[in-house]
Amino acid sequence: MANPRSPRFQLLFAFQLLLLLQLQTKSFCHQYKVGDLDGWGIPTSANPLVYAKWSKYHTFAIGDSLLFLYPPSQDSVIQVTAQSYDSCKLKDPILYMNNGNSLFNITKEGNFYFTSGEPGHCQKKQKLHITVGNVSAESPAYGPSALPDFAPSYPTVFGSIPQPPSSSPSLSFSGILTAVIGSAACAILSGIM
Repeated sequence: MANPRSPRFQLLFAFQLLLLLQLQTKSFCHQYKVGDLDGWGIPTSANPLVYAKWSKYHTFAIGDSLLFLYPPSQDSVIQVTAQSYDSCKLKDPILYMNNGNSLFNITKEGNFYFTSGEPGHCQKKQKLHITVGNVSAESPAYGPSALPDFAPSYPTVFGSIPQPPSSSPSLSFSGILTAVIGSAACAILSGIM
């Protein structure tokens, strides 16, 4: 049996620990329920800027997703351009979702604009602007920068979403290199001990 105080054993342990740390650095993605407890609907008079506040208190990353929950017979979600967002123009959306359980996957950095696909809802502030990454935010005058700095007191993240295997490898180059070096060290030290 190997002596845990021997330099060889400690070197082997260090390599294995380094390998484990490399494998643990994989980032996790989150699914955010838009509006949290308020869901996706026309904001109330008590909280007319619910979506502007909601987006201010979240930091989105590539791989995250937005979950829009609403009654499908009464509402929908459309992704629009910045100009359509500002003017509440509903024609020619980038994306149209209407199943009541709509999931938008964030696949790139940038500004994303959403509004209800129902006439009149956008004018009643049922719209959302999010920024992903280090992109300058083109927020409207009532947007996140004009809001107070207090956060909602209820939980906002509803778990992680696995990334598709084809879009991103699970091990980075440094993780593979660490595994090769660790395996080689194990083989060498096992032969010596």
